[in-house]
Amino acid sequence: MAAPTNFRPPLALPGFEHVRRAWHDAHEAYAARLLPGEYYVTKCDEAVYTTLGSCISACIRDRVSGIGGMNHFMLPASASADRDSWRATSLSAATRYGNFAMEHLINDILKNGGLKQNLEVKLFGGGRIMANMTDVGMRNITFVHDYLQTEGLKVVSEDIGDIYPRLVVYYPVSGKVRVKRLRSLHTNTIAAQEVQYLESIKEKPVSGDVELF
Repeated sequence: MAAPTNFRPPLALPGFEHVRRAWHDAHEAYAARLLPGEYYVTKCDEAVYTTLGSCISACIRDRVSGIGGMNHFMLPASASADRDSWRATSLSAATRYGNFAMEHLINDILKNGGLKQNLEVKLFGGGRIMANMTDVGMRNITFVHDYLQTEGLKVVSEDIGDIYPRLVVYYPVSGKVRVKRLRSLHTNTIAAQEVQYLESIKEKPVSGDVELF
């Protein structure tokens, strides 16, 4: 399906003009593409998509107004790969980074008219896509579940864990999500992208505190 004649892409909300958007025949919509560390919020009838390995995407929207968006994040590597010791370090840089990713997405939805009591959450990713890598995906899953439980936000559906990379396409206005589990030939490319991303955030300071409305 080609883009409608003389149809212009929806205007991006302030602060999201840098996110790459284009018409996608497969999605039958204008779609914003997220890279690791990015998030996008929209009021318009458009899609948001990304490719996930160990990373997590939270797809969150106000189910009444349709305002919503997606993030794409991974916790930085911690000093210990032990799950329980990581969970106990609630104020670690890793946890603060996850808070930053989640709170910015939620705050921008609320800032643009969403209501916290109307929010619904769908989760994707966290796969163990390389057998010789530590289970970063499970740490990401544990974090996001703990975070949402603490904030009292309900997960209405999820496709997380396992060994598959995923292509996720989210339509915030309707809440519809398309998920495609990718073939193994994509795994090395996605793993290399995520390793590069982890290296880039290893020494990156977390920005100042974010207040959740």
